[in-house]
Amino acid sequence: MVGSDQPLLRMLVGMVLLVAICGTGLATDSPGELPITEADRDYWAFHPIESPVVPAVGDPGWCRTPIDFFVLARLEQAGLEPVEAAGREALLRRVTFDLTGLPPTPAERAAFLEDDSDEAWETVVERLLASPAYGERWAQHWLDLVRFAETDGFEHDKVRPQAWRYRDWVIEALNADVPYDEFIAWQLAGDLLAPDDPQAQIATGFLLCGPDMPDINLKQERRHNFLNDMTANVGEVLMGLQFGCARCHDHKADPISQFDFYRLRAFFEPIDLFTDHPLPGMVKDDKAVRARVVRNGKGQSDSFLWIRGDFRRKGPRVQPAFPRVVNPGETEVAIDSGAADRRLALVDWLTDQGNPLTARVIVNRVWQHHFGTGLSPTPSDFGLMGIEPSHSELLDWLARDLMEHGWSLKRLHRQIVMSSVYRLASHPTGDSGPDATWSRLVEADPDNELLGRSPRRRLEAEAIRDAMLAASGRLNLKRGGPGVRPPLPPEVVVTLLKNQWPVTKDAAEHNRRSIYLFVRRNLRFPFLEVFDKPDTNLSCSVRSETTIAPQALHLLNSEFSLECARQLAARLESIGGSEQERIEQCWQLVLGRQPDAGELAAAAAFLDSGVGGDAWTDLCLAMFNLNEFVYLD
Repeated sequence: MVGSDQPLLRMLVGMVLLVAICGTGLATDSPGELPITEADRDYWAFHPIESPVVPAVGDPGWCRTPIDFFVLARLEQAGLEPVEAAGREALLRRVTFDLTGLPPTPAERAAFLEDDSDEAWETVVERLLASPAYGERWAQHWLDLVRFAETDGFEHDKVRPQAWRYRDWVIEALNADVPYDEFIAWQLAGDLLAPDDPQAQIATGFLLCGPDMPDINLKQERRHNFLNDMTANVGEVLMGLQFGCARCHDHKADPISQFDFYRLRAFFEPIDLFTDHPLPGMVKDDKAVRARVVRNGKGQSDSFLWIRGDFRRKGPRVQPAFPRVVNPGETEVAIDSGAADRRLALVDWLTDQGNPLTARVIVNRVWQHHFGTGLSPTPSDFGLMGIEPSHSELLDWLARDLMEHGWSLKRLHRQIVMSSVYRLASHPTGDSGPDATWSRLVEADPDNELLGRSPRRRLEAEAIRDAMLAASGRLNLKRGGPGVRPPLPPEVVVTLLKNQWPVTKDAAEHNRRSIYLFVRRNLRFPFLEVFDKPDTNLSCSVRSETTIAPQALHLLNSEFSLECARQLAARLESIGGSEQERIEQCWQLVLGRQPDAGELAAAAAFLDSGVGGDAWTDLCLAMFNLNEFVYLD
């Protein structure tokens, strides 16, 4: 019997068997499919989610949440201890960016520093979780996964006029702390759960986010490709498995057969993919708003395996079924003879507490965005080619806790950022350099897998742009609506086709948060692209983090940066006060902290030197170009 420890052999045998059945016609079974063995299921991600006991530690007084006990126990086993906590200013900046994607204001900083109560940190966390900016921040992580854009992509890259409604739905759902199991349900089957609710139908945009080629010659090929991409994305985002690898042949490493792929696709086969449907109750200019949302079609419920993924080579008939390797009880899909209940059955299985993947995957993703790396550093590949979690018991404890407490994502965030682990320093804090604790950690655990110190992380492209707008006083906090198109650099404009980027007429709209910028699949906004905003043709679970010259050039030379510097200088002038007070305000607005004596003296000397045309503007521009501005300690 071929087990998961022999993925190459499994793949080769599967290919031979599949080739052998290519000419068998429309069989109703799965001839030649290799069975799933106990060896296949003997892998951490396929094991049931346990309920680990919180471990005992030698220093329980350091622990604020159960997370700390798990982390400290591992450190103590290695003969190590965590570093000291970061300073209060650094922590406030860290958690404010993490939860809202924006910098703390000077008023928020002052309020936190003046609050010496035991509840000061909790007060900050609750304020941030209640902020509308929370949903705008965390929606971007989700949109990266689902390949959200407001155009089709490919050659013509046609606009999807109502696509922004899905983006707004995600933001509002996260702000409302819609339980994650419901969050999934609305996106997979909102049209079935609440057919008269326009928001439920908009939520199904999750299934339709990917690129599309409307002008393709063969509509059958268009539908085939879109369904395949949809199926792969569902497997990748919700289950953390690379299902797309099995569209043409059995997965090379994981126990996922080509039959498994097309059985999963069969849940979505009845969908009417390319029709704009009216949204009930939404009226604009006395006409129903029509949007591309999911509805079940008619006469499209038959599902097949397609030989080598070729839409012209119909293989055996398949029925909807859950992936075998994570369905050890062989739970069957309970649907009637039609197609109406297919997606509901998938929702029920995905959100069942016995499912080993769904909760683990989302917990790992949330952890990743707070610490830079997930407990498993391959958040969309929990298969054999992925990397096992550094703290598997902690991952299971958090996954079990999430399910047992209503799937609340805000509760999960709260547990993480309230922990002592989250508050650790990211660099030596002593004046004399690294102390013995820090040095031992770096030597024994250079990759910080044991979490004895905090990682230093660069801000994402959107957070950098939004922070510049916020510091300069230009940020427009208007929420929702169609994507905004600010002016593009002239060197980009000359490369565009006519009407490819019609600039939004209202200049105030240009300073909206970056999540509200129009997302064209074939043209990423240049400032965001240079700081590694991902390609929306593919699901992105971990953004690239490059260090390239154009980043410095944008921050130093772009019209956007210069205008932000001018506006920040004008803001500081309007505040009034002494030169030192304005310098202090500049540091608070840009870096979230007070300048030290050396920085005060250097800034004052620069301003007094009269170098350049506008010394205050030049100083503000220099502040935006500091490493400290684009990195979180």
